[in-house]
Amino acid sequence: MRTRRGGLSYPPLLPLSTMCSNKALSERSSFNTLTPRPNRNRNNKMPSSQQQFVIRKRHKTLSLLSSSSSDTTTTTVGGSELLEILPDDLLLSILAKLSSSSNSPSDFIRVLLTCKRLNTLGLHSMVLSKASQKTFSVKARSWSESSHRFLKRCADAGNIEACYTLGMIRFYCLEHRESGRSLISKAAMRCHAPALYSLAVLQFNGSGASKDDKDLRGGVALCARAAFLGHVDALRELGHCLQDGYGVKQNVMEGRRFLVQANARELASVCNSLHARTNITWSIVPNQNPNLNPRVQYAAGCPLLSDYGCNVPAQEPHLANRFMIEWFSNRGGSAGPNRRLCSHLGCGRPETRKREFRRCSVCGVVNYCSRACQALDWKSRHKVECAPVERWIDDDDGEDGGEVAVVDS
Repeated sequence: MRTRRGGLSYPPLLPLSTMCSNKALSERSSFNTLTPRPNRNRNNKMPSSQQQFVIRKRHKTLSLLSSSSSDTTTTTVGGSELLEILPDDLLLSILAKLSSSSNSPSDFIRVLLTCKRLNTLGLHSMVLSKASQKTFSVKARSWSESSHRFLKRCADAGNIEACYTLGMIRFYCLEHRESGRSLISKAAMRCHAPALYSLAVLQFNGSGASKDDKDLRGGVALCARAAFLGHVDALRELGHCLQDGYGVKQNVMEGRRFLVQANARELASVCNSLHARTNITWSIVPNQNPNLNPRVQYAAGCPLLSDYGCNVPAQEPHLANRFMIEWFSNRGGSAGPNRRLCSHLGCGRPETRKREFRRCSVCGVVNYCSRACQALDWKSRHKVECAPVERWIDDDDGEDGGEVAVVDS
């Protein structure tokens, strides 16, 4: 320590070589923190193309971050640039999660309209295969060629719900029988329970063909497969088939067991919903909303439990059934000349030929596509409306569908 005149002390001077080396080290360390060095192998080989791509992305990110700290205008540009440099697989996983949890089609469409890249990735097969019913929940009054193409694109991507929904719309509404049946069969082959049950109804009625093409045994087999997967309507249909010996050897006790199981599953599915749990009431006849169109509104209660005085809110029909109900309601409640709709308000299936469905054996006013729909409608409203009348006088051409007996179970 050297001391100058006046009592001030100064540190000893370092050699010039030491000062230069320290300055070089500090500059090198600061440079290393801002600029990543390319990773080289031990054999001093050049990095791979993937590594070079990562290095370029890092350089671009660092330049954006450095520019955003100095200028606020550049920050906005840098935010959009950061979206552009995100990898595609990350954006695809985010969009797939969004499509599976959207509450309406507008939620998903707004994301697609954000930028060109999201619009392109949002129509990727990975995203469309995960789309939920609410994502492609199109209304019958808003049906257009673009909505048809979007549903077709979802079905081609492997979305089972879209495949089944588009198949039902084509078969019953657009009357494209072959393509509709193939789409329903495609969903059924992937163990989609509603598709299996719908194929069973087609086999029972010979829909899309003549009455000689009915396959009762095939319908029972499809119903049994859907019932094994827990489909309530399939359980109910299989129970009535066993009780009546329709397409299968009669077994009343086994049929009753399937009907009880259908009721238990229906009650459990409704009670699992917190909203529905607060609406459980006790009454014999469920209340209907008089302000709704009779064809649009469906059964307001779980009708098969009315034997015990319990009125449980019914589950909302499937998207395909809601579409068919609205579609034919907008066309005057008719599927065409001499073709009737299923009288169950939550079904919406029309006849594909004259007198395809079976009608009530007591009054002859109502007709049903299946025993399950007949049982539901009987408990919900037809039980208080049915009255014996004279035998029908308009049967000159014969009855194709036959009569359906009154079901009370």
